[in-house]
Amino acid sequence: MSDDGTAQSLRRAQEAARAAEHVEAARRAWRTASAAAAGADPGAGAPAQAAGGWARRAGLAGAAIGVVAAGVALERLTVHRTVRRKARVALDSAAPYGSLRGEAGRAVAEDGTELYYETDEPPAAADAADGPQPTVVFSHGYCLNQDVWHFQRAALRARDDAVRCVYWDQRSHGRSGRAPAGQPVSIDLLGRDLKAVLDAAAPEGPVVLVGHSMGGMTVMALAEQYPEYVAQRVAGVAFLGTSAGGLAEVTYGLPAAGARAVRRLVPGVLRALAAQSELVERGRRATADLFAGLVKRYSFGSPREVDPAVARFAERLIEAVPVDVVAEFYPAFAEHEKTTALAAFSATPALVLAGDRDLMTPGEHSERIAAALPHAAFVLLEATGHLLMLERPEQVDRHLARLLARTIRTHGSTAPPAARPAAAEPPRRPRRG
Repeated sequence: MSDDGTAQSLRRAQEAARAAEHVEAARRAWRTASAAAAGADPGAGAPAQAAGGWARRAGLAGAAIGVVAAGVALERLTVHRTVRRKARVALDSAAPYGSLRGEAGRAVAEDGTELYYETDEPPAAADAADGPQPTVVFSHGYCLNQDVWHFQRAALRARDDAVRCVYWDQRSHGRSGRAPAGQPVSIDLLGRDLKAVLDAAAPEGPVVLVGHSMGGMTVMALAEQYPEYVAQRVAGVAFLGTSAGGLAEVTYGLPAAGARAVRRLVPGVLRALAAQSELVERGRRATADLFAGLVKRYSFGSPREVDPAVARFAERLIEAVPVDVVAEFYPAFAEHEKTTALAAFSATPALVLAGDRDLMTPGEHSERIAAALPHAAFVLLEATGHLLMLERPEQVDRHLARLLARTIRTHGSTAPPAARPAAAEPPRRPRRG
């Protein structure tokens, strides 16, 4: 072997050793945070039974997380950390994602939290003299903000028949105000936030509601609390990568026993981390490589095929959310159950989109939503994960355009007075595309 080959092998071995150290450090951090959340001192003795029970739970959770972390670390051995850091800086400075801006507006939630939204207004000629086109209102998911709709925003602006669109940031996300610290967050509260945004940004005329993940749950909460509004104003609805309930069944791609342990530990772990939020935010920066790998695994179905600039954009969206906000929102998902609320959309043209590799809200959850909506088109995108609007923008844009065509036929300025929504194909056999 040449000297160059020997040196390269040595560097690879050193990087492998460092990666193993990072994985072990991540495991130790998880065990320490878990112990703190459970009220235990990981370095002190404890009654044998209690210590044994905690150790078994933490062991299962640690092993499950460790498997994921190890896979992420090994995947990144071929690129030096300094190179990756420089690449992140270059992508941040060059990528246009998240740069589209509209006319700013603000609504006020019931507790005084300021909710930020932006409006994309179509040319004046787009509104026919005999009535307005629907306003399309986009609600983003957990640990994201309105910029996640970048590709859809660009596509809708480019349409010949441009429509009015509203994009808003959920409370404590993006440019919206920080909700009162420590205040419990519920999906019902988010539904009322959406109503405040609708009243401010689209006070009249038909609306089409588009929600991804937590945003889809927000739309369901709106329907449950304001069914009359839905009946009178909602011309169409789109649910992307979301769930109507049963999130306790989700394993996040982990072994079943590990997933159960993680679910028990995560709320306490997040509370412990939120109490040390400044330290945690510094730790995020120090472990950027591991964080980037986890984001790719849980955001995309085909992470190796995703444009690096898009992957970095997703990282930026997620890392912008403080850990105390992550902790405040997380318990709401275990309580989320809105299957009966879907009845409010029984006569509404609907689109249900899911990725077949979504580890956060698996496709079966979308299938159950579609089964409850008589006029739903159900599409399962192949080799696609949770952030389907970033991973498969062309397909998402195409299916949203079809939904808008259906809503304009039934609620737009050219619709006959007695128009009724046409039924889509039965949802039990999803269309793939």
